[in-house]
Amino acid sequence: MTDRSPFSDTATAAAAWARFRRIMRWMFLVTMTTVIGALSVLYKQEGMVSPHFYIAVAIGVSFAMLLMSALMGLVFLSSASGHDEEVSEGPKDDQDLSR
Repeated sequence: MTDRSPFSDTATAAAAWARFRRIMRWMFLVTMTTVIGALSVLYKQEGMVSPHFYIAVAIGVSFAMLLMSALMGLVFLSSASGHDEEVSEGPKDDQDLSR
């Protein structure tokens, strides 16, 4: 069985990972902007409540947004690299894989 992974080609792999890193850099900037906006809105509405409240909000919003960004970035990486097409074609050999 030959290794037909699209990441075997170094040019394809480098381009796909560069795109993933570019997406993550942009999403980090969007996340930080959103966190600052959310904290400023909360401060204007509630005033100074507790520093722990603001720390928890910042960590929660940051974690959720960056996790969703990373997962969507990996979906784009998989699609751009050709892994999705390789899986949908099925096995290349005639072996019965139902065992």
